[in-house]
Amino acid sequence: MSTINEYLQELKGRRVSVIGMGVSNTPLIKMLLRAEVNVTVRDKAPMEKVADQVQELESLGAKVILGEEYLQNISEDIVFRTPGLSPNTPEIANAVQRGISLSSEMELFFQTCPSQLVAVTGSDGKTTTTTIIAEFLKEAGKNVYVGGNIGRPLLPDVADMVPEDVAVLELSSFQLMTMEQSPNVAVITNLSPNHLDYHHTMEEYIQAKKNIFLHQGEGDRLVLNYDNAITRSLAEEAKCPVTWFSRKERLEEGVYLRDGTIWLTNEQGSREVLPLDLIQIPGEHNIENYMAAIAAVDGMVPDKCVRAVAQRFKGVEHRIEFVREVDGVQYFNDSIGTSPTRTTACLESFPQKIILIAGGYDKGVPFTQLGVEIADKVKGLVLTGNTASAIRQAVEQAPNFKSEELPIQETKDLASAVLAAQAMAQKGDVVVLSPACAAFDQFKNFMERGQVFKKLVQEL
Repeated sequence: MSTINEYLQELKGRRVSVIGMGVSNTPLIKMLLRAEVNVTVRDKAPMEKVADQVQELESLGAKVILGEEYLQNISEDIVFRTPGLSPNTPEIANAVQRGISLSSEMELFFQTCPSQLVAVTGSDGKTTTTTIIAEFLKEAGKNVYVGGNIGRPLLPDVADMVPEDVAVLELSSFQLMTMEQSPNVAVITNLSPNHLDYHHTMEEYIQAKKNIFLHQGEGDRLVLNYDNAITRSLAEEAKCPVTWFSRKERLEEGVYLRDGTIWLTNEQGSREVLPLDLIQIPGEHNIENYMAAIAAVDGMVPDKCVRAVAQRFKGVEHRIEFVREVDGVQYFNDSIGTSPTRTTACLESFPQKIILIAGGYDKGVPFTQLGVEIADKVKGLVLTGNTASAIRQAVEQAPNFKSEELPIQETKDLASAVLAAQAMAQKGDVVVLSPACAAFDQFKNFMERGQVFKKLVQEL
């Protein structure tokens, strides 16, 4: 492993292309330019959207190529891709075939980070699990850096990190797709169909996720969900010991539930770690997130730190986040519900039938099972976005659907959806935004969608 300064020294005089000048790549671009590397920045955005950023980067010495043709004539020595651009894109695949090196900001971070690496991936629960792990480690007195797919890019901090620090990362399948290094502790929360607009097949999606552990060594740790059939099947490919967690089974070894308490059994014996009544965030999926986090930090964090965090941690924004009560109706923001399985987990978090606002960008994921769950757990359904009709069809075709018990309304946008949900609701009801879809049809991302929803609810 080289330090970041050694790596940058080796790049002097070489030609580098950075594709995408978004949040994760801008610090990388500036770092390369400061090291006097010959940098070409490529981005699909038109000049009118990014003029200020282009002016700044050009003043620092970058060459900038914008617009639809941004991937034409790639001839640099190394290409750093943005996570949102698949390595299977023809122009990228052709460049690699011609011998051009393909990397990314996250891969460079892994190559040059001197501290211990804990990383989390999965279809659902990544952000909450990553955040809980970081809180556990901070409570135990560790110096912790949190990043990856959440927070800010950590590459600018890598020169200041020391071996005693811990970097806790959330990693998406997009980031993992070309990874050739794995963390010391790897966690896969669960796997279900997701991002099939990007990966095209479930096999490719799973293969990308597996890179989180395929390059581990014997002294590392892999944490897997025993209750999820796909993650359970991955154990046979593990290069290091597996720590299981299960909400449904009492395991002979691993993290499991017993008598309302999370237990852990390992070589040292069995012990009670965390009573469930200390956990402040609702939902069985959050019990699983705590279990995954406990398995990840076993041996690094005393149990008393786990309990202290559970008692104060109120959850992450946009994850079944209570917004306000209006006329006896409670409103919750679960904009992170970007897949059917996330929304199903959200529905299971409430003891009563809810009024659900759903719909958004189409990721190519089927809604068949979600239709069954909605018919079972929803008393009023408001749909919006590109997938509104597809979700409606899945609900109406569910064998347990009763039209007289579940009114369905389609609306043109989120503002109309909130008003429609308010009109449906009576005192004592719960209204939840949990779209089961990404936000890109109407919003920049799920965070912006959640912020808009909260503003609309505050204005009711």
